[in-house]
Amino acid sequence: MKRSYFLFPFVAILLWAGNVVVSKMSAHTIDPSAITFYRLVLAVALMSLFTLKPAWRNRAAIVPQLPKLALLGFLAMALFQSLSYEAAKTTTATSMSIITALVPLMTMVASTLLLGESPGAGMVGGGMLSLVGVVYLITQGEPTLLFANGAHLGDLLMLFAALAYALYGVLLKRWHVGLPAWQSTYLQAIFALLFMLPMLLRLPASEALPTRASVPLILYAGVLASVVLPFLWMRGVEHLGPNRCALFMNVLPIATAGLAIAMLGESLHLYHVLGGGTALVGVVVAQRFKRAPVEAGAVRQ
Repeated sequence: MKRSYFLFPFVAILLWAGNVVVSKMSAHTIDPSAITFYRLVLAVALMSLFTLKPAWRNRAAIVPQLPKLALLGFLAMALFQSLSYEAAKTTTATSMSIITALVPLMTMVASTLLLGESPGAGMVGGGMLSLVGVVYLITQGEPTLLFANGAHLGDLLMLFAALAYALYGVLLKRWHVGLPAWQSTYLQAIFALLFMLPMLLRLPASEALPTRASVPLILYAGVLASVVLPFLWMRGVEHLGPNRCALFMNVLPIATAGLAIAMLGESLHLYHVLGGGTALVGVVVAQRFKRAPVEAGAVRQ
């Protein structure tokens, strides 16, 4: 295994961190529905250059999978993105990235609930540890205030976004659509674009159209985050496997915090370090000790 292969998921995570910062920058620049729609327009247009013909030739295999691809596209590319942009209005980029980094753990928990997979001790312990960390994070270091004032809206929206993406991961695993990765991504993006069209049309023209300030943000989201990032991640999974690549999600909060401090003037608070750090340790514990004891014994036999 070449060490250079680790650059694929690492650079992908750096681009993801940049996209979180772009989400924050777009919060008061363009409506969440509008930037989600236009990034999808750009992504679909670019992917059409190298995916449309192969997808058309493979249409016999694609057609039966269209309902599944529609739901997958809605969850990952419409709902997750829209909620992320909306969350950026009332929470920090650092908090967004920490919550996003919990997706692998949420996926494991959702797999247990929906697919009947046995939870291991690591997943249970790691999940509880992450829950404590997230509560500490979203209450800004004062958990008792959760019962008095509730959590910040942006943090709650980001949690829902992460849950949507976790459900996407479970369904992707369960359904095994059996299509080449780019064709699956392409069709999902087209369906997400269709879902977002009514959301765009409901906006007044002044909010629906891109502006000079929002165009660079759309370009980053549509090209780097929607096409280049998936390409790098797919290459990483191809060479390193999904488990090794999933560990790079823990780099996302660190990279995002650095960019947010440098570009947005955000401050790194103690509750970010303690709450976010505890949550990420929980994710690592759950990833490191995935299997339940019975399953592990069965494998050894």
